[in-house]
Amino acid sequence: MFGYITINREELKVKDLETYNHFYCGVCQDLKSSCGQFSRMTLTYDMTFLAILLTALYEEKPDREVHRCGVHGGAKRMCYRNGYTAYAADMNVLLAYHNLMDDWIDEKKVKSLAAARALRGAYRRTADRYPEKIHAIRVYLKELHRTEESGAADLDLASGLTGTLMREIFTFRKDHWSKDLGEVGFYMGKYIYLRDAFEDVREDRKSGNYNPFLPMADDDDFEEKAQEILRMMAGSATRAFERLPVVQYLDILRNILYSGIWVRRPEKKRCGAGKDYDPEADQL
Repeated sequence: MFGYITINREELKVKDLETYNHFYCGVCQDLKSSCGQFSRMTLTYDMTFLAILLTALYEEKPDREVHRCGVHGGAKRMCYRNGYTAYAADMNVLLAYHNLMDDWIDEKKVKSLAAARALRGAYRRTADRYPEKIHAIRVYLKELHRTEESGAADLDLASGLTGTLMREIFTFRKDHWSKDLGEVGFYMGKYIYLRDAFEDVREDRKSGNYNPFLPMADDDDFEEKAQEILRMMAGSATRAFERLPVVQYLDILRNILYSGIWVRRPEKKRCGAGKDYDPEADQL
């Protein structure tokens, strides 16, 4: 489901694109440092956005480091790293592990189970440091499962659960800015869920998978209605963002919020609560 909060490369200045890539590589290096080589394969654009947003809001200058990258043929890559890229990497691991477990339980994807097992140690170490975040993820998965099982045709219900989860993830600390920062996360979470459901509506109609858009999918103006709902979610997120005193990296963040999130991804992975997955136990 995740991966929509990305840049529009065609509309970004060269220097800003370089800065974005430096942060992306920084989060990747933090994943490697804290969770091992394999965890780097789970990196999402969403958590790169979070790292840049937190860095800009709290004005913590990132350290500049150069590392060789196997993905780029061993070439040297500039990395921007600080406490916020490390936090984004940790959140990435927590979300990735549960998403992989969902894929295994829901669709019996052996590769997802193997990947979850590979992340298990890193997940446990990271989870111990963030009890509130883990609680939020587990509550989210249980409630999403109940919603999908009930077949509730309520757009706000399921998307609101994702929004509540992302509010918790985006709230780095409780302070003067946590309300607006949490709202950015909340409405981005709703956008992510609804965008994923909108793109999957035809596939879900054939497969019988839960999708809150299905009751209106046959309406003549369905696409127009869905796009308007998505614009409302994105608009609420950007209004909350504009209330934050962000100056640095502003062009990058605005590119993502006003343009990048509308770029259609070439590939998309589904994610939903597994029918038999008990996140309290999550035994492998």
